[in-house]
Amino acid sequence: MNYSTIKKTAVAASLVAALGFAENAQAQTPTVFGGRSQYRTWSIGVQGGITAPNVLTGGSNNFGQKVGMFQNKVGEYYGLTVRKQFSHLFGLELEGNRGRIKTFNHDVSGPAFEAGSGMNGAGTARSAETEVNWAASLNGVFQLGTIDFMRRENAVNFYAKVGLGVLANNPVQYANNDFTGTVVYNNEGNWGEEIFGDREAVGDRDFKLAAYVPVGVGVKFKLSEVVALNLGYTMNFTDDNLLFGPGRSDVKGKFSNVYGGLEFTLGSRDKESLTFTNPVATLYDELKDPSLRNEVEALKQRVSTLEGTVDQLSKDSDGDGVSDKFDKCPGTPAGTAVDGSGCPIKFPEPVAAPGMTSGAYYAPIQFEFDSSVLKTESYATLDKLAKELRDANASVTLDGYASAEGSESYNMNLSTDRANAVKQYLVNAGVSASSISANGYGEANPVASNATEEGRVQNRRVEIKK
Repeated sequence: MNYSTIKKTAVAASLVAALGFAENAQAQTPTVFGGRSQYRTWSIGVQGGITAPNVLTGGSNNFGQKVGMFQNKVGEYYGLTVRKQFSHLFGLELEGNRGRIKTFNHDVSGPAFEAGSGMNGAGTARSAETEVNWAASLNGVFQLGTIDFMRRENAVNFYAKVGLGVLANNPVQYANNDFTGTVVYNNEGNWGEEIFGDREAVGDRDFKLAAYVPVGVGVKFKLSEVVALNLGYTMNFTDDNLLFGPGRSDVKGKFSNVYGGLEFTLGSRDKESLTFTNPVATLYDELKDPSLRNEVEALKQRVSTLEGTVDQLSKDSDGDGVSDKFDKCPGTPAGTAVDGSGCPIKFPEPVAAPGMTSGAYYAPIQFEFDSSVLKTESYATLDKLAKELRDANASVTLDGYASAEGSESYNMNLSTDRANAVKQYLVNAGVSASSISANGYGEANPVASNATEEGRVQNRRVEIKK
């Protein structure tokens, strides 16, 4: 197994492990957050920057010289990203770029390696420029931490990424250091279609394909709920010893790029971005946060005060259903029927009509203000009356009355409606309608004074006469 195969196998294994991590994060997310559906997980980004033909881990350029980034010529590099965040720790990113990579013999007097041989044997190369027509990679992005880690809202996010990709490129070598002069090497139009070196070259392509592994770090600054500033550095290790054309055939090409750009989070602004969400802050103990503790204590005091007010308003010492604050007759004996102010309702004394048998008296049927609807507490009385009327095949007279509010004509109609409401109930209970006489007398024959509410309550009635 050669070096290329070993490296590709290792990278593939890394990506499989990353996908496994994503699946595990997906399984654990609901237990930590309550579900990814409450967050925005998709984002797109645009970026641009510069390239250099070396990486931080060392090595030399195509001319055999060890140099820093700014001792080489820099080329432009720009592209797009699409990312899916699986948890606050991990996401998968599809990245596409294009641009140029430049390198040259910066020290002509030094022991530089002479790269390439000229076309038709003419001269040697002093500079090389590689056009990257396109580069695409699938990256695993790992969130490393945040500056505001123990606060409710994160603003700065550090991350690292590693992936596997393919780039289409064509190197051109020049006789001069400034990418001018005789073109020493240019194989455009003669490349094959090989990927990772595993396909047979066809010799008619403008660009060759090579595998590469991007490894990088970066930092994101949250500018708003939608936009973040993204800065980063990526080292790209290729499986291509012709990245800059003929030269160090024993060295695989590599380059780095520094970039800056904007990332846009997709979805509703009502949801948080999972990239900047901090579950530790969500579960953070309030006792370790002085400002939060003070807010909680103030809230507890407000709740306690509100509870005291509610208890005071709902307190009913005599149990008559009217709170003490509104009870005008406190200390009413248990079971006493009271009106809205908590005072006992005075019903007229029973008066036996001539010819009535003992126990045949029925208390008047009471009604609410301006209403002819029977109260539920009247049902038992009327059911008992209906049974007696059916059993004795007797007749009954119903006299309806009203209190003095409103006009006389209106009250006359209201009293008639009340008498008919009682009649209809008795008919529904099996009493013959012909044995029931219903009359309305309006405001006549009050049993109490209409000058007080207590009196008016008693006057809203239907009297039962057998």
